[in-house]
Amino acid sequence: MTTPEAEQQPPQPEGTGEETSPRPEERLERAVRAAEQALIEYEIAVETFRVEVENFSRLHHQKLGPMYARLDELEAQIAEARAERSGDPEDRRKADEARARVMPMPGVEELFHGWMDGDGLFPEASAMLTDQAVRPPERVRPSEEARKLYRELARKAHPDLAQEDAERARREEFITRVNAAYARGDEALLRELAEEWAAGPVPKERRPSPAEELYARLEWLAQRKEMLGAVARELEESAIGSMLRLAPDDPDKLLEEIAEQLLADVAAREAELAELRK
Repeated sequence: MTTPEAEQQPPQPEGTGEETSPRPEERLERAVRAAEQALIEYEIAVETFRVEVENFSRLHHQKLGPMYARLDELEAQIAEARAERSGDPEDRRKADEARARVMPMPGVEELFHGWMDGDGLFPEASAMLTDQAVRPPERVRPSEEARKLYRELARKAHPDLAQEDAERARREEFITRVNAAYARGDEALLRELAEEWAAGPVPKERRPSPAEELYARLEWLAQRKEMLGAVARELEESAIGSMLRLAPDDPDKLLEEIAEQLLADVAAREAELAELRK
């Protein structure tokens, strides 16, 4: 005789060795976790490239800015010499435009980080143009250890891993400090931040989410990735980003090659000016 208790028991699977299929939410949760990790890695790559572009831009302005300024000045002098020789109003208009491009602008000293001001080139810049020894430009390129620390911190403390607003805010504030330390190449501060994070509260384990929330999460992650893709494209297509991608492993050599070409251009313009003034 079958008892009520026995009737209420679910049928037991036979020993086929097969596991029961996961519920749909579990597959969604795995998809969300995979998307989150992929987004974090992508965001780290974009931020790393952004810092490299900013650092290369700084070195580019420090080392090559005076040469570009010298070329602009020579172009203006050549245009003025041509206008003086021809007396043509069109040549005079071009000369005025060329001169306007080298007029002092507010903030030019800050822009070129001590290489020039409104009165012209500083002695170090002039010395560089004549191949004399000068103080090398300040380098702000994170070390390999700093890069390693940054990646580890970004993966552990990324705001996208938070499920609550308070935790997300805490992580966003912390990552802002991590990004600032990495941009300065401050390895010691990154180590301090790593210790601070290790001593902080342990993030709560992810709780199972309803399917609707998981779908919304996936949609948000996709939108975030699209936004980062636009940032990455803007960096890659910028003038400095395009230059950096030509020599990502040895940007100093690229700067040297550009400097050599600019010096050759300066010499050519000076010869052209001397010929016009004969």
